[in-house]
Formats: sequence, structure tokens, C-alpha cells
Amino acid sequence: MGMQLASTEIEARTAQVVAAHHGLEGPLLPILHGIQEEFGFVPQEALPVIADALNLSRAEVHGVVTFYHDYRRHPAGRHVLKICRAEACQSVGGDAMAERIQKLLGIGFHETTGDGAVTLEPVYCLGLCACAPSAMLDGEVIGRLDADKLDAIVAEVQG
Repeated sequence: MGMQLASTEIEARTAQVVAAHHGLEGPLLPILHGIQEEFGFVPQEALPVIADALNLSRAEVHGVVTFYHDYRRHPAGRHVLKICRAEACQSVGGDAMAERIQKLLGIGFHETTGDGAVTLEPVYCLGLCACAPSAMLDGEVIGRLDADKLDAIVAEVQG
């Protein structure tokens, strides 16, 4: 999102998402997914709207947003790179790949580069265990991750 959204617009769009999911059994998680789909993250301004609609405290909603790593509290970069942190990937060099990509990008997990190019996220299993270590860039899976593939990924996201 290039421009900053006004609180009133966030609140109005949040209310629409809440209304669309309110009738569901256990609506909080589907609402939060809907909010993230709408904005690309869960804006702070959305929390009171959700809390009021579901008769929850803001702290309860905030707790759920911070507990689940799928929810972003800030807009993601133009690219989202997910590195698998599951045991199968770790056992064949995944830790070294994770350390290398953090050094190359200059950020840690759950962070976005200063230029907004890429957000780095851990993921726990992409289902590519036979091709470990693995990653996902903008929804596209990458198996047999090695130093050359990481360099190519960095060149792509910074290009």
C-alpha cells in the first residue's frame, strides 16, 4: 500500500469483514484472515472494531494476533520469503540456509528490509521434505535450497 490509510477507512473496511464472518462458529480467526487479506496485515485500528463486534477485550484480540505467526502487524514487503524451519529441513542444512539469508538480507525473521523489498518469515513445513531444505518466495516453492539458490533469490527480490 503506497499511501497511509485513514483510521476511519480501516475501521469501515474492518466492519465489512467482521459482518461477512460474524455468523460463523468461532469467527475470530476467519475475521483476522479476512482483515489480513483486505489490508495485507492486521492494522492496530482494526482491533477495537473486532473486539467490540465479538464482545472481546482488545487485549484478547491482540493476544490472538501476536500468538499466531501467520498474522502480520505491519505491511509485508513487495516479496515474502518463507524459509522452512521444520526438522527435516534443519537436518540437511536448513539452519545454515536460514542464517545465510538473514545475513544476506540484513534482517531477522518477521522483519522487512528497510527498502520494503522483502519480508522474511519462518514456516514450519512446506511439504517438500524430500527436497529439503526448502523455501517459498511469493507463493512459489523452492526445493534443494543451497547458497547459489539463496544468492539468486536475493538478486530477484532486490532487483
